[in-house]
Amino acid sequence: MPSRHSYSVSQKGFTLIELIVGMVVLGISFSVLTTLIHPVAQQSGDQLHQVRAAELAQSVLNEIQNKAFDENSDMAGGRVRCGEKSTSCSSSMGPEAGETRAVFNDVDDYHGLNYSAGTIRNSQGQLLDLYIGYQMNITVCNDANYDGTCSGDSQTAKLITVTITTPTDFSMSFSTYRANF
Repeated sequence: MPSRHSYSVSQKGFTLIELIVGMVVLGISFSVLTTLIHPVAQQSGDQLHQVRAAELAQSVLNEIQNKAFDENSDMAGGRVRCGEKSTSCSSSMGPEAGETRAVFNDVDDYHGLNYSAGTIRNSQGQLLDLYIGYQMNITVCNDANYDGTCSGDSQTAKLITVTITTPTDFSMSFSTYRANF
């Protein structure tokens, strides 16, 4: 009679409970990791928007700086300045009647120029697709003592402020002065 041998086969693997516990731990790990990465990803997008806002503001400030100080100033470069001799400085801010950005000829014409999201245009009136979602507001005021507040004397300096709002509602203001020379 043949003898029977008993073979013991050990099975290796995970039980159902071990698999479920592993999936729960993995799910918790991924949720913690996701909450840590999400703000960093949003901040990297904010940096791109901030760089674009700075580029746009610098471009507009350069455009404004290349205009005459005042409507009554010499447009060719300082031979006749408002406030000297028989020439007075204009007291009104904003464009003259019928002026558009394409024909602005002095700094204060830009006062009150506002572009809402998706409507920012260059000085020739062409829509700037790179800045869809951005907003731009420009203010110009007299600041004779260079303290950042608008004060009365219109013959010394004008404070130009360009405020750009990014698509993520982050506002940045850029300012410069245009002196009467």
